[in-house]
Amino acid sequence: MSKKSRSRGGGGAAAAAGDDHEDLARPPPLQAVLLADSFTLKFRPITLERPKVLLPLVHMPMIEYTLTWLESAGVDEAFVFCCAHSHQVKEYLEKSGWAGKAGAGSMAVTAVESYDAISAGDALRVIYERGVIHGDFILISGDTISNMSLKDALQEHMDRKKKDPLAVMTMIIKHSKPSILTHQTRLGNDEIVMAIDPETKELLYYEDRADNSHLYVTIDKDILTNNPTLQLHNDMEDCYIDICSPEVLSLFTDNFDYQHLRRHFVKGLLVDDIMGYKIYTHELRSEYAARIDNFRSYDTVSKDVIQRWTYPMVPDVISSRDCSESRLHRQGIYKASDVTLSHSAQIGANSVVGSATSIGDHCKVLNSVIGEDCKIGKNVLINGSYIWDNVIIEDGCKVSNSLVCDGVHLKAGAIVEPGCVLSFNVEVGKNVVVPAHSKVSLLPQPSNEDSDEELEYADTNSGVTESPPFSSMRSNGDQATVPSEEDESGTSEIGTCGVVGYIWTSGDTGILEEWRQSIAPIPKEKLEELQHAVSEDDGSEDESNNPTQPDKDDSSDIAVEDDDPFSKFEKEVEETFQRALGGGVNRDNLILEINGLRLAYSLQHADCAGAVFYSVMKSALVAAQSTNDTLLKTTAEALGKWKDLLRNYTKTVDEEMEILLKFEEMCEETTKEFSPLFSKILPFLYDTEVVSEDAIMRWAEEKEHADESDKVFVKQSEAFIQWLKEAEEEDDEEEE
Repeated sequence: MSKKSRSRGGGGAAAAAGDDHEDLARPPPLQAVLLADSFTLKFRPITLERPKVLLPLVHMPMIEYTLTWLESAGVDEAFVFCCAHSHQVKEYLEKSGWAGKAGAGSMAVTAVESYDAISAGDALRVIYERGVIHGDFILISGDTISNMSLKDALQEHMDRKKKDPLAVMTMIIKHSKPSILTHQTRLGNDEIVMAIDPETKELLYYEDRADNSHLYVTIDKDILTNNPTLQLHNDMEDCYIDICSPEVLSLFTDNFDYQHLRRHFVKGLLVDDIMGYKIYTHELRSEYAARIDNFRSYDTVSKDVIQRWTYPMVPDVISSRDCSESRLHRQGIYKASDVTLSHSAQIGANSVVGSATSIGDHCKVLNSVIGEDCKIGKNVLINGSYIWDNVIIEDGCKVSNSLVCDGVHLKAGAIVEPGCVLSFNVEVGKNVVVPAHSKVSLLPQPSNEDSDEELEYADTNSGVTESPPFSSMRSNGDQATVPSEEDESGTSEIGTCGVVGYIWTSGDTGILEEWRQSIAPIPKEKLEELQHAVSEDDGSEDESNNPTQPDKDDSSDIAVEDDDPFSKFEKEVEETFQRALGGGVNRDNLILEINGLRLAYSLQHADCAGAVFYSVMKSALVAAQSTNDTLLKTTAEALGKWKDLLRNYTKTVDEEMEILLKFEEMCEETTKEFSPLFSKILPFLYDTEVVSEDAIMRWAEEKEHADESDKVFVKQSEAFIQWLKEAEEEDDEEEE
């Protein structure tokens, strides 16, 4: 008997009625479906041995981030769909304490297992057949990292459903303008084109395979006729977080040709005039959400986690049961308490070192993540790389912008060039050079890989090709080492070239296109080639024949809204600069990318000066803690580090003036934390030669006749300006 029944004595029936009333008033539990299968081949050969959601992201399995976020966002019950390597996923859920019915205030997690699903569509049909979803639910992939609050998006979804029962899905999207050079986002995904109603936020058009060889997209005229105003975007990232009505599951069950969530389901609903179902969008502003879809996004999201853009989903706040806690030190360095570090070893900014790892004399670890129980010898250089657990790297090795899985052994002098993936337990011999963008595994390459990127079932028993050994390996010395014909037999142990493992061949695009989704930064020569192509298109395009140019005399009622282009440009420069901070863009290539953006927006060097200055100062603000002294120190460091980049855009006094005007604007509007420090930072700008004496004096003169409200920072800097005047007068007297 409940306490309520006891307190009412003999009123058992009334108590029961009261309980029923409370049950009716209580909102249904919020449920989530988490897809633990990626249904893609992009992380092979690694995913032949371990499911993608269990691959470590800054020491924690990807699924740990996703489950932690779902619980923090108020989800009561999560169903984890697993197929490939399902026993590993179930074992992890049990071992980490997620599985089973959780206590009050916690999330219950249940594994839903299937052995024959080969797509997301199949997975949702299995979920429907099990009958476990009873209302609106969150659909998410287990490789998605987010810190967003679901409250607003959920409320929007529920309010729309009350007005229109045909509103069955709300997609979470985020601004992420792709590079004008590569037509890819910072996550390595191809740009998506969306048409959205600016008032209702209804999704009207979706294309994730836009033809970048043309400068236009083709939209059905019915969309334009029925929607007098729409926004056409190629600057949105699909976060793959969806709020769904139960009808979504039944739609997949009724349509067996729905396999891909976007290419089949979303596009199918958008062109279906009979059923009339609608999809809406919810745009994130300051919150974080990103899906790890390929090796480049693995690198990008890892750096975002380290730089704390995903807070509180960061190493020192959350940790899985298998991982020891990491402590945050200055410059974004995380270290476990039991790391053995030589006094002469150097750990650079934005690096993570796991428990029980030892690092020898004169080693350098820069912008990298090193796992647990790793043994790093002497004079080792690790730059922009991900070293998982139990890896041995002997003396004199170099690893650049690569991924090295558990149990790999690099013998003395081995070199791993950018973009490589060394799968589990691969061994690289003494002084062997692993060529750029190589993928090596102890498992031969399957022969029956499906070309459709949505279909993957990680069946390690499938047929194998005669994967070539590492005949392309060369010695880290004067002579190349090429195996003889007897050695090219397809065995996994290749003694001649000193590597234990198979080299995996690339797809139809070949190794030349591996840079698109690689951990390695885009090669400088490739950026120059792409920039040259953009410059040619910009100069040779005849506007009269360009289908993207609207007819100025057109009296059509259809209007396409657009945001301020300079704001977009500034945001893209900031995103590009952030990738450079995280190592995703080589510093030498940074100017090339910014120049490409400038060409795309038809802007001047002065515009670049202001945008780059804003990005540099914003990085100093993020690095600072809470005091003005700390902010002043991080600002001085940032200006010293990036002065050459800023000087590239301050060749004239007008461009230097743009820096000062931008700084004023920041202090008044966007980054007011700098406001009390303006007069102290101005001398740094002068000392680093970012702005000249002429620019400062001209700025002060132009403010003389301005309103008092516009003289705030000139007055704050009076002492420094007076010092410059006196120094100038002394120089003039000496010359006389």
